[in-house]
Amino acid sequence: MKKFTYSTLMLVALGGAFLAGCKGSKKTQAPKGEIEVVVPCSGPDFFTTNKFFRANSIGQSQDQVTSKKKALANARAELASSIQTTVKAVTDNYTNSREMNNKEEVEERFEQLNREIVDQKLTGLKTICEKLMKTEDGSYKTYIAIELSADELVASYNEKMSKDDRLKIDYDYEKFKETFEKEMDKLSNQ
Repeated sequence: MKKFTYSTLMLVALGGAFLAGCKGSKKTQAPKGEIEVVVPCSGPDFFTTNKFFRANSIGQSQDQVTSKKKALANARAELASSIQTTVKAVTDNYTNSREMNNKEEVEERFEQLNREIVDQKLTGLKTICEKLMKTEDGSYKTYIAIELSADELVASYNEKMSKDDRLKIDYDYEKFKETFEKEMDKLSNQ
């Protein structure tokens, strides 16, 4: 009886391991004539979330340092664009929900603050992935991914808006933060 139970357990365990192995190694096949290209520092782990703005890019040059500078400049531009688009939506929603009498002036001040803060915060961004490759032709390719904390960005807005006499009158930090978080959640769900 012990042999039967032990043998049965071994067969079940081996069968389970085999099935799990088959399941884990299941890969999707690319259409005929196509090859999947895996790009370093990209993919779901490098998408913007509700906590971080993220961007990635590639830079190529005969010079190693220049390839990194190109990649970083492109990633920063993409990140800045993403932040400006999000903050524009936040500004529109925030000013509409607050029903301010001086809506146009408030939006203009927000846009000016946005440019200042994005320029300032981009100096404090974090590199989350960097891969350097040498190509067949001897040039260098840098793959890079960067991120910026959404909480730090909101804190910067709060600090700047609290110091602006015209905005301070109508500014409600909690309402602004709530509106900002809703926009970040939309980005995460895309």
